[in-house]
Amino acid sequence: MAEAQAPSDRYADGLQVRRSVLGDAHVDRAQANQTPFDQPFQQLITESAWGTVWSRPNWTKRERSMVTIALLAALGHHEEVAMHIRATANTGATRDDICEALMHVAIYAGVPAANHAFKVAKATYAEMDAEKAAEEVR
Repeated sequence: MAEAQAPSDRYADGLQVRRSVLGDAHVDRAQANQTPFDQPFQQLITESAWGTVWSRPNWTKRERSMVTIALLAALGHHEEVAMHIRATANTGATRDDICEALMHVAIYAGVPAANHAFKVAKATYAEMDAEKAAEEVR
């Protein structure tokens, strides 16, 4: 295993964006579950995905969220679709936005990919709604 490097400025920026999109609880879990084996990967995605791509000024987090969900759905990465559906609570992408993104998936990546992504999105939204309702009761 390579020796861990000191966090870069891009890592710090990426960690801030990652937390703003995925939430502190998700990022804290990922960091707590990190091992020497996957630490280089966690650093890579924090610097590259979050510190480089998600930090660019040209698109809003809402726009990036929609594109990310469409790409993940097209590629069949269903756990990641669910994670990014949850993140829409922080990015401003609405359910209508995600519906439109998945409609594009149906045409450009295939109906089966979109069909399964709609199933994942519906289940994730139902979980989010149930969690919100439980919080409101408390």
